[in-house]
Amino acid sequence: MAASGIRVFSGTSNPDLARGIAAYLELSLGAIDVFRFADGEIGVRIEESVRGEDVFVVQPTCPPASETLMELLVIIDAVRRASAARITAVIPYFGYARQDRKMKPREPISAKLVANLLTTAGAHRVLTLDLHAGQLWGFFDIPLDHLPGRMILGDYFRRLSLENVVVVSPDIGGVKRAREFAEYLRAPLAIIDKRRDRPNQVAEVVHVIGKVYRRTAILVDDIIDTGGTLAMGAEALMRRGVRDVYACCTHAILSPLAAARILRSPIRQLVVTDSIPVPPEKRTEKVTVISVAGLLGEAIRRVHADQSVSELFGQPPRTMQPAAEGE
Repeated sequence: MAASGIRVFSGTSNPDLARGIAAYLELSLGAIDVFRFADGEIGVRIEESVRGEDVFVVQPTCPPASETLMELLVIIDAVRRASAARITAVIPYFGYARQDRKMKPREPISAKLVANLLTTAGAHRVLTLDLHAGQLWGFFDIPLDHLPGRMILGDYFRRLSLENVVVVSPDIGGVKRAREFAEYLRAPLAIIDKRRDRPNQVAEVVHVIGKVYRRTAILVDDIIDTGGTLAMGAEALMRRGVRDVYACCTHAILSPLAAARILRSPIRQLVVTDSIPVPPEKRTEKVTVISVAGLLGEAIRRVHADQSVSELFGQPPRTMQPAAEGE
């Protein structure tokens, strides 16, 4: 049955995902015109009435992050001025999330600034997927619903029926995420201790903590950017006698050369979601893309009905659809 009283609008960063969410809800996407003025400024026109409606704006703030973020803010402002009753920013990938603390003097905390901008623009709620760090929840002065990627990625690996599995965190910072994934799969946990001097620099593996010999390893991360961390982690695991290496992440940024780096690595399969669009040139034979449209669609239905979103976490495995080519 179609969800009544809900309007779903999409920005330009991932319209295929937005269409999948709308299809899950048995709705059509809201009519919106997003355009650029001659000087490059972003313009938005909402082409249907949203007065008194519960509006969900789907826009991951993926690269180019500043463009997609500004577009999201302008859309929210347009919907607010059109008298929507409630506005939820559906941000499957939350850009600027890795700028969540001051590492050196005179640096910004950009993630907090983005949270403030969303509130100022007029968002009443945020729905997101696999935030990079737990402290990001505290940056928002409006309700935030957070969906863990393990619900989709874990179900996929359950269906593969792999034997003698060990879940591996590629760094110390991802231990909590990997531990939750390991508990979901009822598998042991191992940790790669690495050293990196600066962001986007390929790390040096110092030690592997845990029993990995002759096991099937699943490297778990939230974001793949350059691919260097996973590739080096996979090589380190193979040197320590791992039988096979799989990898998964929620947000596949896959910066230039990342796909080739993964292709050359010992990783047998990399499983990602379509929280960020993965174009055909990045979809090598090792990359599998799973859609999160159904998960986000069900969360939207529950938010609209003022039902619990966290109850989704205890649901049995879902039937997953592969993401369509070009998403």
